[in-house]
Amino acid sequence: MKKKIIVCDAILDKGVQLLREAEDIELIEAAKVPKDKLLAMLEDVEVAITRSSTDVDDAFLKHAKKLKALVRAGVGVDNVDIPNCSKQGVIVMNVPTANTIAAVELTMAHLITSARSFVNAHNFLKIERKWEREKWYGIELKGKTLGIIGFGNIGSRVAIRAKAFGMKILAYDPYIGASKITDLGMKQAKHLDEILTQSDFITIHTPKTKETNGMIGSKEIAKMKDKVRLINCARGGLYTEDALCEGLKSGKIAWLGIDVFDKEPAINHPLLDFENVSVTSHLGANTLESQENIAIEACEQALNAARGVAYPNALNLPIKTEDLPPFVEPYIELISKMAFLAVQIDKSPVKSIKIEAEGNISDYANSMLTFATVGALSGILGENINYVNAEFVAKEKGIELSCETLPNSGYNNKLSVKITTDNSSVIVSGTVFNENEQRIVGLNGFKTDFKPKGKMLIFKNKDIPGVISKISSTLAAQNINIADFRLGRDGFGYALAVVLVDEVISKEVLDELNKLEVCVFVQYVEI
Repeated sequence: MKKKIIVCDAILDKGVQLLREAEDIELIEAAKVPKDKLLAMLEDVEVAITRSSTDVDDAFLKHAKKLKALVRAGVGVDNVDIPNCSKQGVIVMNVPTANTIAAVELTMAHLITSARSFVNAHNFLKIERKWEREKWYGIELKGKTLGIIGFGNIGSRVAIRAKAFGMKILAYDPYIGASKITDLGMKQAKHLDEILTQSDFITIHTPKTKETNGMIGSKEIAKMKDKVRLINCARGGLYTEDALCEGLKSGKIAWLGIDVFDKEPAINHPLLDFENVSVTSHLGANTLESQENIAIEACEQALNAARGVAYPNALNLPIKTEDLPPFVEPYIELISKMAFLAVQIDKSPVKSIKIEAEGNISDYANSMLTFATVGALSGILGENINYVNAEFVAKEKGIELSCETLPNSGYNNKLSVKITTDNSSVIVSGTVFNENEQRIVGLNGFKTDFKPKGKMLIFKNKDIPGVISKISSTLAAQNINIADFRLGRDGFGYALAVVLVDEVISKEVLDELNKLEVCVFVQYVEI
């Protein structure tokens, strides 16, 4: 019996032709079908291909009762309800690398334009028909420093091309080893401030996560060189757009090249009013080659999924709760949170991830290791890490993965995740009380008890009187409210406080806490 694949949105015909020619596939071409009529066509479909025009929401999934896999022909999956897909056993895949070169080359186009005001010079001659060469003096790329934030697939390729122009490359990526940068004859920035203060041009190539959203704001721009030139062809919102407007108005920013906005379409955006801004309408993937690659890869993935051969670039792990003992499910969420917490405490490159399990949950330790790996790396890699490729990505980055079963230490079930980095090891332990009361019960040898949720300070100190008052007075001076305060002691003269707060803690507040004589270590984390 033929497998049914539906193409819900328009992709290039070269990909669709693969499905038409497959003898074991019944193809439904629905790209031109109105969305209100599309749902009725989903009943017997096993694999669907979508783009941004089709929302894979509750209504879609209720009609697609036999759906086994979904391919998002592109990178972004904002229109896909991944948790709901997982619960219904639907594997969600995307096509993350097909547009890499297209995004790299668009970045280079904005980079060159930012140096030579190419757009304005072009319009001045072609539209206004004026020949004034002296009006368009630019600067050369040669000898200038390009600061690159994010040195992954795209950032590293931008660096190679910019180096060919004679630029000095300064790269910042706290989640990769230094050798990846230095082996290319480039310089590693150990701190973001090095990029901000030393770069003539800055381009950003990070995923959009809680950590990176708005990472460049007014304070960061103030640290930059005067007449800096900024590029963003990655994700909207990595630069704070109000701060960009301020920088352009003041003259701090000489030029801005931007392809992505926080909210799109951005047809009335204030950035469009500036003469020294080059803009494109989210065209990072818009080359014929890129779109052809996306179409072919998406259709090949759909064929493999329909045949049950492989599920490349899967973004989830199908979970049918009825197939798991009831007590296991909350541990899946808990171990991800614990790993995510650990990598925020020490943000150095991860060297190893180890799971220690006690009780019946030990039977699922290997699965828990996968969830821990995704939890540890998701804040770093965003959508580039998933439950299917987690082991491969870890191996590629030289991260060792392991599990160990331990005898019970007083809990019916307990999981610990140990994250080892270049600098230290962080151990977080947790358990589940009743049916779904998740708790962190241990942190780096200190006993504690708090829910893995919210904004919090992790504060290690000398165990002497007056510490609580010093912490609370420092926070009160900044009008930061304390929601909860949990303490643990190690019996060796040190204590650990987990302080839940209502507001995000700034670097300035962390610096103030670090100055306290009793402070050994302090870090802000958010789950």
